Amino acid sequence: MGTTTALVTFEEFERFPEEENECKLELLDGEVLRMPPPEFRHMTIAQSLFLFLVQALGLLHEKGLSRDLGRVMIETGYHMGNTWLIPDVSITHAAQTVGKYAEGAPALAIEVISESNTARAMHRKVRKYFANGCREAWVFYPETASVVVHNGKTAVEREGQLTSDLLPGVSIDLAQIFAS
Repeated sequence: MGTTTALVTFEEFERFPEEENECKLELLDGEVLRMPPPEFRHMTIAQSLFLFLVQALGLLHEKGLSRDLGRVMIETGYHMGNTWLIPDVSITHAAQTVGKYAEGAPALAIEVISESNTARAMHRKVRKYFANGCREAWVFYPETASVVVHNGKTAVEREGQLTSDLLPGVSIDLAQIFAS
């Protein structure tokens, strides 16, 4: 993952021209993060999570549960001051402030690790999500078929099945997600 050396404001970042190679750009405390296009496996994992969560959250909403959660999104950016982060998959807060952009962090941010991700940048991103209203962050590791679930100051690695208090009664079969 490449970064710029000079810090930029969000307003400057908004005016960046589209990159010729269509790399993903994020802004983390004024530092521009450039990521190569995601590989196919990365996107199939993200898409499987997205489709599963759309269905699961829809069923929960029908039952009157998880009403504090909004919409499931894929590759949607969130504006947090001088930061613009694009989790691979996310669930908004039901009352997420949205104008030109979604303001603040999502309720749930999901990142799928790629070779270009660094531990330092991912740690900073997770911290930024929580500093701006995130309730949980899930970091998927395709190489080990595991997920680290962050709940603010705690993190727990999960394998096999993934459950969350955000989605009561929902269990995600990680083998199925990683087999995507």
